[in-house]
Amino acid sequence: MKIAVINGPNLNLLGRREPEIYGKKSFDDFSLELVKMFPEVQFSFFQSNVEGILINTIQNEGYLVDGIILNVGGYSHTSIAIADAVSAISCPVIEVHLSNIFARESYRHFSIVGSKCKGSISGFGLNSYVLAVKALL
Repeated sequence: MKIAVINGPNLNLLGRREPEIYGKKSFDDFSLELVKMFPEVQFSFFQSNVEGILINTIQNEGYLVDGIILNVGGYSHTSIAIADAVSAISCPVIEVHLSNIFARESYRHFSIVGSKCKGSISGFGLNSYVLAVKALL
């Protein structure tokens, strides 16, 4: 199985950015653990802070992989364009958030992108990605 993990804005700062919310581990370190946990999965990892580049990546990967794990951070609550990209592709997409978006500011309680995904997982830190892989498998 091929799974693309696509991360959006500020996720390149994991381990340094607000560790009380997002944890102390970098995504690069975590991605190595994820690969070891699921040797049967062929992963690709991508991160960008730029909305258009995320859209291009979703469109490209959406026809090449069996599933996408998508964490577009704050764009989840604002980007109709990313939601449209998710709607346009053929593979299932699982939205992931490290923090519990429902326990945070009210503007984070609705995800435009998540409304177009097969499912959403939030609040389990980096383990949210593990749960998403299991959901796709």
